[in-house]
Amino acid sequence: MTFNRSLFSSASGEWETPRELFDVLDAEFRFTLDACATPANALCERYFCADALEQPWTGNVYCNPPYGRQIGEWVRKGCEEAQSGRAEVVVMLLPARTDTRWWHDYVMKAGEIRFIRGRLRFSGHKNGAPFPSCIVVFRRPAVPTVD
Repeated sequence: MTFNRSLFSSASGEWETPRELFDVLDAEFRFTLDACATPANALCERYFCADALEQPWTGNVYCNPPYGRQIGEWVRKGCEEAQSGRAEVVVMLLPARTDTRWWHDYVMKAGEIRFIRGRLRFSGHKNGAPFPSCIVVFRRPAVPTVD
């Protein structure tokens, strides 16, 4: 029996966002930056490629990071960019890996975690993902008003 690795993982760790899901989120958040894209799959006019972790994220940010070993760095960056106030909001499409360090260190600081019911069918894949997915929303902290 041969094991079809492509059924259970993306060799590159990249899972392309389904357009229908992005459109629903974009209608709500009005994204100005796709923080993890290529020229071929960018979902916003303004996007970052390989150097995204070194760039400041500003505006309303969408990010579907690679799901490999570096995912924690991406989630940390999204959390920090929102908490610092540089980004108004950072919305991330992530695997729901609640047992990981990055989940507990950063996702649990999010303003919202929206679990996706069932398995998401990523663009370019005929079957649903072999893992649960969620939308994580990091927001800029509210500025206290002075009376």
